[in-house]
Amino acid sequence: MMDESSPTSPATENPSGTNPASENQGDDTLRNFIERIERLEEDKAAILTDIREVYSEAKASGYHPKIMRQIVKLRAMDRSELSERDELLKIYREAVGLL
Repeated sequence: MMDESSPTSPATENPSGTNPASENQGDDTLRNFIERIERLEEDKAAILTDIREVYSEAKASGYHPKIMRQIVKLRAMDRSELSERDELLKIYREAVGLL
């Protein structure tokens, strides 16, 4: 007969079949990931606010933020991808009478 207080007894076994100590460690690890993500999200929000402020300053100086956003996007593109895009845009604009 098995003693119910022994560590291998089904009465003391975790219902999920895992070690409670490893669950706590997993919970701590998950909590750490979540907290890191939350801090990064806060940083991201602050950076986005800063970017909006720069666009507002540029607009106040007479620049067009919409065009500036396009330039920022284009500068981030690979040169060959940008060339291909420009060529296709030229072809399409000619086809619809915009050039």
